[in-house]
Amino acid sequence: MERSGRPLEALSVQPVDTVGACIPLRPAPRRCYPRPRPPTPLPAQRNSEFGVRLLADLVCGLGQGGPMSEAPLVGYSSSDSEDEAEAEATGRSRPGYGDRRCGQSSLPSQRLPVPDSVLNMFPGTEEPEDDRAKHGGRVRTFPHERGNWATHIYIPYEAGEEFLDLLDTLLPQAQTCVPRLVRMEEFHLSLSQSVVLRHHWILPFVQALKDRMASFQRFSFTANRVKIYTNQEKTRTFIGLEVTSGHAQFLDLVSEVDRVMKEFDLTTFYQDPSFHISLAWCVGDARLQLEGQCLQELQEIVDEFEDSEMLLRVHAEQVRCKSGNKFFSMPLK
Repeated sequence: MERSGRPLEALSVQPVDTVGACIPLRPAPRRCYPRPRPPTPLPAQRNSEFGVRLLADLVCGLGQGGPMSEAPLVGYSSSDSEDEAEAEATGRSRPGYGDRRCGQSSLPSQRLPVPDSVLNMFPGTEEPEDDRAKHGGRVRTFPHERGNWATHIYIPYEAGEEFLDLLDTLLPQAQTCVPRLVRMEEFHLSLSQSVVLRHHWILPFVQALKDRMASFQRFSFTANRVKIYTNQEKTRTFIGLEVTSGHAQFLDLVSEVDRVMKEFDLTTFYQDPSFHISLAWCVGDARLQLEGQCLQELQEIVDEFEDSEMLLRVHAEQVRCKSGNKFFSMPLK
C-alpha cells in the first residue's frame, strides 16, 4: 500500500465489511458527571464565624465606651464575612459598623470602674503590721509570715481568788523597783519554746502530742520560789514562781514533747529548764533592778503569805497546745 503525502495523523482508517462497503464510525457516548458544588459550611464553622463576629463587636463596643452592636444576635450569618469584604471593596460601610472600627473613633476610651463587690472580695489579704503598741510593746520572736502559726505547749494554771490576792501584794512591791511591770493575763508552765507550724501541720502535730501524752498520770507540784527570767532575746523580763517539787515529772513530759518536736524538725526545749509560773512582765532587760534586794523582799512576801504552802501546791491535770488562735487539750490520766 502506497504512503500518501499527507501526515499519518490526518489519515482515517475506515473499517470495511466483508462485502467491501465502508461503515461510518459512531462517536462514543459521552458520560456526564455532576458539577462539584462548593462545600457547605459545617455548623462548627458557622458557630466559629459567629463567635469571631461577636467577639469583634464586643471589643469595638467596649473600646469606645458605648453600647455594643445594635444588631440582634440572630442577624449574624455565615455570609457576614463575605458581605463585609464586598462592602470594603466598594468603599461602602456596613450599617451599624461603619462608625465603630476599633482604633478609629474620635471619642476618648474609658476604663470601666471596678465594682466594690470585686474590690472587697478578698478582705484581709494585706500583711498585718507589726504594731508594738497593740500588744504592750512586745517584739516578735520571729517575723510574721502568712501561713505560719506560732505554737506553744504548756500546763495551764487556773488562778484562784487567794492566788490573785497574793499577786496583788507582790506586784506593787515589784513596781517600786520597775514601775512598768504589768500582771500576766493568764498563767501557765511552759513545756516547749514558741515554734512555727505550717497550717497543714497542726492536726498531725497535735495528734502526735496526744499519742505521747496518753500514758502520763496527773501529778502535783509546788511553785513557791520567786525568780527573775528573761527571754532569749533579752527583750522581755518576767517575775515568776519556780517549781521546787515535781521537777522530775516535768522533765518526763518535756522529753516526750521534744520527741514530737524532732519529728517535725522543730526546736526542742532548753537543756536545763527552770519550770515556773510567770506572774508579771515588762519590756526590756530589767534584771539589774529586780535582782538583789528587791528579789529578797518579794520572796519574804511569798513566805509570809497566809497558807502559802497549800496555796502554791498545784495539780497538773492536762497539757495544752496553743497554735495561733486554736487550743487543743490533752487530759492526763
